[in-house]
Amino acid sequence: MRFAEIFSSIRKMQSTPSEAPSHWVKCGACQSLMYYKEVEQCLNVCPKCGFHMRISAKQRIEQLCDEGSFVEFDTKLAPIDPLKFVDKKSYKKRIEEAQEKTGKNSSVVCGSCKINGVSVQLVVFDFAFMGGSLGSVEGEKIVRAIHRAIANKEGLIIISASGGARMQESTFSLLQMSKTSAALTKLADAKLPYISVLTDPTMGGVSASFAFLGDIIMAEPGALVGFAGQRVIKQTIGADLPEGFQKAEFLLEHGLIDMIVKRSDMKKVLSDLLTLLGESCHKEAFELKLKA
Repeated sequence: MRFAEIFSSIRKMQSTPSEAPSHWVKCGACQSLMYYKEVEQCLNVCPKCGFHMRISAKQRIEQLCDEGSFVEFDTKLAPIDPLKFVDKKSYKKRIEEAQEKTGKNSSVVCGSCKINGVSVQLVVFDFAFMGGSLGSVEGEKIVRAIHRAIANKEGLIIISASGGARMQESTFSLLQMSKTSAALTKLADAKLPYISVLTDPTMGGVSASFAFLGDIIMAEPGALVGFAGQRVIKQTIGADLPEGFQKAEFLLEHGLIDMIVKRSDMKKVLSDLLTLLGESCHKEAFELKLKA
């Protein structure tokens, strides 16, 4: 083979991306390089610095739910494009790409499950689906989960991981903030517990609605939680922001959340709280019936 042909074949090999998945994971905090199985065994938490990496809805469900107990609902609900929205690409194209990437029709997965034997309705956001944004389908699925919790007299857990309301749906997405919040008042009237879990990130319209309406609001360590981004806030107020601003630890220190729970402890803490709140709510409901 001539030198020119050899050189051409080498350049072709270098320019062709490898399709094999990487077996190494780099920590986003300490930059340590770890074998993927080691990271999976630690629930996608860096074993060196404790950094909680983002995980998919599927991984979250596998970590929290008792084996074989999760039953998903509303799987066929999918976003549409009523505004024919186009930015760099059409909204319809973005939906198709997100569905192909995640294997899901929307950014939330809703279902019933058991957590250490305690029955509950579970809503999990998947940030990989268009940044976990809240659209009309996501709002509808959350409301349906709330109604199932009321019908089955079960508690509700919403695990948020979202950039906020989906801009491609404009007012349709903003409406979901009031729609979900109104539905949660019915859950409260039924004396049923709602636990909100904030993971990295929980921002925008999600943080300004149901994410901060829980009876108990907890967050994973280091989670970014807020409404507007830090750059926008800094430009608006014309001043530097405090160190750690919008991190879970900052929110706990200032009384905006109730607790920070490590991922390894999350399942036990949730089941304990559901049991405690469930017993308390049932007792209160019983006493109200006696008074009536």
